[in-house]
Amino acid sequence: MAVPLYQAKAEFFRMLGHPVRIRVLELLQDGPMPVRDLLAEIEIEPAALSQQLAVLRRSGIVTSVREGSTVVYELAGGDVAELMRAARRILTEMLAGRNELLAELRESEVSGS
Repeated sequence: MAVPLYQAKAEFFRMLGHPVRIRVLELLQDGPMPVRDLLAEIEIEPAALSQQLAVLRRSGIVTSVREGSTVVYELAGGDVAELMRAARRILTEMLAGRNELLAELRESEVSGS
């Protein structure tokens, strides 16, 4: 029996649901990066980064290529970068809405209404 699309989507978003994995995807939007550069940007233990990169690689969302002693990671497709940009736009709109609500609440406190 095939997995329903909504269930597959839920699994996909669960796979994305880790701050380190999101940060890796954000960094890879600008192009391929060697592991040492990812480590310098993310500042976590190498073993922890390696574990998160393995999850991304197994899911097929990133690919890796060995260049000598260096492993370079890149996004598997442009749609992932677009998803990261869409998430940023959605969060920006959500936060802007909250700021407007906060401003209204503060105004009503001052005016006493």
